Amino acid sequence: MLRIRRAELSDALRRAELAELTFRNTFEATNTPEDMNLHCAAFYSEAIQAREISDPKMATLVCEHKEQFVGFAQLRWERSAACIKAERPAEIQRLYVCETWHGKGVAQDLMSESMALAKAHGSDQVWLGVWEHNPRAMAFYGKWGFSAVGDHTFPVGSNPQRDIIMARVVDPAAVVGDPPP
Repeated sequence: MLRIRRAELSDALRRAELAELTFRNTFEATNTPEDMNLHCAAFYSEAIQAREISDPKMATLVCEHKEQFVGFAQLRWERSAACIKAERPAEIQRLYVCETWHGKGVAQDLMSESMALAKAHGSDQVWLGVWEHNPRAMAFYGKWGFSAVGDHTFPVGSNPQRDIIMARVVDPAAVVGDPPP
């Protein structure tokens, strides 16, 4: 049985291991080992994960099956890309699922929980960046009502890459008039 919950400080090491594993599995084939190592060292240590889990401007969700982490999502508030026109934006900074769990509903469950969390936080728009060469992820986000609104540079080590910025309103039923882009 799958269970999604907020990450706790005691999860920092397992969260770091999962973050690095899923990032490497997704992007290792298209990046040099040096760039992958630089990126992972800069973002996925246990100490960094502990700081992020403790940060009141962030929320980290973990999905577990029989006490094994199989996916995670991370949201953050207060920062947004220049193309985001929202009063209270929420960013889905990361949403990754272990490769063996692709197609089993984990990503959908994490997205559903992420959207509920953004709504509970009072966010009016949710946005995310997705690598321009990741059509599977873009299609997934499109099914959730996200659409492209811009782009930004996402460095992987020393390699600047292009992410497409996708956004959607948190609660389309609450929108009066045209929703923001």
